[in-house]
Amino acid sequence: MAMSALRREGRRLSSIVSSNPINTLRSSLLSSEEQTSLGARCISTQVVRNRMKSVKNIQKITKAMKMVAASKLRQIQTKTENSRGLWQPFTALLGDTPNVDVKKNVVIAISSDKGLCGGINSTSVKISRAVRKINDGPDKETKYVILGEKAKVQLIRDSRNDIDLCITELQKNPLNYTQVAALADDILKNVQFDALRIVFNKFHSVVSFVPTVSTILSPEIVERESEAGGTLDELDSYEIEGGESKSEILQNLTEFQFSCVLFNAVLENACSEQGARMSAMDSSSRNAGDMLDRLTLTYNRTRQASITTELIEIISGASALEG
Repeated sequence: MAMSALRREGRRLSSIVSSNPINTLRSSLLSSEEQTSLGARCISTQVVRNRMKSVKNIQKITKAMKMVAASKLRQIQTKTENSRGLWQPFTALLGDTPNVDVKKNVVIAISSDKGLCGGINSTSVKISRAVRKINDGPDKETKYVILGEKAKVQLIRDSRNDIDLCITELQKNPLNYTQVAALADDILKNVQFDALRIVFNKFHSVVSFVPTVSTILSPEIVERESEAGGTLDELDSYEIEGGESKSEILQNLTEFQFSCVLFNAVLENACSEQGARMSAMDSSSRNAGDMLDRLTLTYNRTRQASITTELIEIISGASALEG
């Protein structure tokens, strides 16, 4: 008897709930997609919160990397400005003739060992390939000497057989002339050349750098150009003291010129790298802030929708009980 009365009461309550106008209004306002996702609103909020936390951590890292790059830039910039006075006398004496026609060309591509510095390494590799293409020919030979991991990774894809020497981790220790002079001596011993073409990024400001090519000629080509006249003809106007011949003087001058120009090129490229990294990390920090604002808006909307859904369910339940 009691069980039958309970069943009748249950049927009466179910009919009241199904015919309740609030439930009808709720079903009409919510689309089928929103109704299926109502149970996952709390999970969506948690996902958005986790993503916001990840973006905040990334923003902290990019800000810290920007500060580190700024600190390194101040140190390298002073060395770079002081090194510019080393190669200028050689350029005035021996000249810089990028259009000289020789058979054996060596392109020295200077890049960084680390990334996250914008397109500075891609620019260096692109210019190196262009220089090789310009100076290549049927009776000519063009080889690569690579300084830096990033240029090595890109050039080894299509020019593996044209790479004579690869040197990485050059900036593992603070750069100094003794280190670069030993590196220049190693290159001169292992590479045969008529012209060395050094490709690097010259530092202009924190937000800009200029791709530059410096040309170093071998002593034989310098003597040939000197005898043929032109910019190198001024060498004969200098008096040579001591027992050394003109060829020996040119040999020493060429080696010293190469070490000075390479030292300045490595410093210029390192300075440009830190400036580009500062700019890239600043842009990344601002992008992370914009993403964080969008995620915060999404999180607030999702949380408000969840609260609204819970209120509708409470009101619906209360109305059903009152009926």
